[in-house]
Amino acid sequence: MSEALILAGSLLAGVLLGAFFFGGLWWTIRSSPPSQWSGLLFSASLLLRMAVAITGFYLVSHGEWRKLVACLVGFLLARIAVTRLIRLPSATSVRILQEGGQ
Repeated sequence: MSEALILAGSLLAGVLLGAFFFGGLWWTIRSSPPSQWSGLLFSASLLLRMAVAITGFYLVSHGEWRKLVACLVGFLLARIAVTRLIRLPSATSVRILQEGGQ
């Protein structure tokens, strides 16, 4: 396979890993009820997300730094995408919605 196609696959794998990691973080924050077990939920979520991400980086890279860098770039691109997709409305938008659009 050509080097460019391999790096594109690594980039795609990084995007998928990042979507899992940051999407899982968003889901954990949104779904955790305020209870005595919230800390345990956050800790378990962090460990699971980190284990999946680190294992994914290891499997994708196979000891080649170019594939690792491509995977990391994809991971960071997913972070940017997830952050933009879940962005909270600004204070002005909330005020407009509360006033009924007037």
